[in-house]
Parts: sequence; structure tokens; C-alpha cells
Amino acid sequence: MNSRDKIDMTHGGGGRAMAQLIESLFLKHFDNELLRQGNDQAAFEVAAGRLVMSTDGHVISPLFFPGGDIGSLAVHGTINDVAMAGAWPLYLSAGFILEEGFPLADLERIVISMASASREAGVPVVTGDTKVVERGKGDGVFITTTGIGRVPEGVAISGDRARPGDQILLSGTLGDHGVAIMSSRENLQFETSIRSDSAALHTLVAAMVAASGEIHCLRDPTRGGLAATLNELARQSGVGMRLRETAIPIRPEVNAACELLGLDPLYVANEGKLVCICPPEAAEAVLHAMKAHPLGREAAIIGEVAADPYGLVQMETRFGGHRVVDWIAGEQLPRIC
Repeated sequence: MNSRDKIDMTHGGGGRAMAQLIESLFLKHFDNELLRQGNDQAAFEVAAGRLVMSTDGHVISPLFFPGGDIGSLAVHGTINDVAMAGAWPLYLSAGFILEEGFPLADLERIVISMASASREAGVPVVTGDTKVVERGKGDGVFITTTGIGRVPEGVAISGDRARPGDQILLSGTLGDHGVAIMSSRENLQFETSIRSDSAALHTLVAAMVAASGEIHCLRDPTRGGLAATLNELARQSGVGMRLRETAIPIRPEVNAACELLGLDPLYVANEGKLVCICPPEAAEAVLHAMKAHPLGREAAIIGEVAADPYGLVQMETRFGGHRVVDWIAGEQLPRIC
């Protein structure tokens, strides 16, 4: 591979090389009417109503993993953060920080994956930015994505709305993403392949909202996994949570890998799952809508919200005992998303 096949400092210098990179790679694969205008911003019309916006930085290692890569992850992660407000995502922006010497072929592979994820989700990347840092001052590529979406009228979903008696629903199996990443890092081989669950969840959320307008909270359990997510929601709402271990879906191969790696699946990151909290009278309708969607076929009711002045998340174990599912101390899996 010669020097022309790698990122160099001229690609971030604002000159001809940077313009050629944008034209031949980013515009080629992200191509859409708004991006093609070539401005430093994107102007678009939106319908009246509430908008939500989210931004997320992606520093995952390795960049490519079973079931995805940093490009598709950057799209899915930001779409999901917008969707957790019950919103329909509209547009994305993307910022790339590239390290000098990073192979252009790998960058194009990432951009192609990102563009494919964007098209499949129906959420275009309409503006962006590229910077290049000196060799040794980055780690190949970092991506920051920002998304905006529109909340349908009458939908009010927020982390502070959980109430005692509400049911806790999970859209599918835990730990797939985190274990796929760790398996790739450690070059572990299992009898069955473990793939990241990375996926855009906005169509699943739309189906759930259509089934019931009474959903109180939505959250995707990424860093810190289900444990961190439920502790966050408990703190925001001033309530406790009660889980049933036997109701929480985990693939046997993921469970086995977690035992091998010394991990607790409750704390492992997910990128294509969501937690839903809703009143008991709405739970069955929402669960039915989840199970009817390809991304929610393994959905389950895993517990309920409780009145608790201490805001504890507790779990009834499969052996009939109880344990506190506390915040994680430190981080189980760094550079996971």
C-alpha cells in the first residue's frame, strides 16, 4: 500500500485533497439532495410540532466486528437515541476524526456501511465534517453523529415518568453486542457465532406507540447494559425496580461467553434492544406489538416498577433469592460503542 492509499494531513487541510476526499468518498456514498448542495449546513422543512435532537461519539475498538462496524453503529446509535423519545428520526449529521495513515480502503468500507445503514433506516446524512490528526494522536477513526426527529402529537415519553405498578418490558436478548466485541478483541472462538445486535429501532418504537399512547419511558441499554439503564430510570423517576431473572432473555452462548470472560450479562452493552416502561393495562398490547415486529420477537415482561424511597433495582434470582442490581463500578467493557 503506497502513501496515496492512506489518510494524510492534506486530507484535512481545506485544499484540493480534502475536496477530492469529500467528493470521491463521502458525497459518493451518502449522496442525497441536501448533501449535494455542498453548504456548511443543511436547510430543510419540518412539520409543526416538537423536535428532539441527540448527539453521540463513537470510539469503538475494533472498528469491524461480527454484525457491524463503527459506521453502521454510528447511524443506529443516534437513530435509537432519537427514537427513545417516541420520535421519528428525520436527518443525521456526521463528523469524522481521521488519523494520519489510516487506510483509505478501510475508511471507504466504513462509509459504505454507514450509508447503507442510513438508507435502510430512511434517515439521510445531510451534513458533516472531516478533521485529520497526526499519526499517534487518534485511533484510526472516531465518528460523531447528531440526529433530529419529530415527536408525534400526544406522545410524552421521558425517563422521569415511571410510576409504581408500571411493567418493565425488554425487546429481546441481552449482551449480544458487548460479547461480540469482546470476542473479536480476544480472538475467541465459540461453537456458534455471536453477532452484534446493532439495529435501528425507530420502526419498532413506532409500532409500540401505535399500539398504546400510554408508554411512559423508553431507553436503549447501551453502555452499562440493562443494569445501568434501570438504575438511571429509577433515579430519574424516584422509584425502585423489581426484576425476575427467569424472565430476562439471554442466549445460552452469550451466557457461556460471559461466564468465560467473567462478565455479568446485565451490565453488558446492547445496540439493538430497548427497555419500555408502561402502565399494566397497556403492557399486553405493547408486548404484542413488539413480538409482531422483527426486532422484538423475543420481547418479554421482565419486572415491574415499585415504590422505593431508596431507588433500588432488585432482582429475584432463579433460585428464589434476591439481589441488588447496582450501578457498575468502573466499566466492564471500555471502547464498546
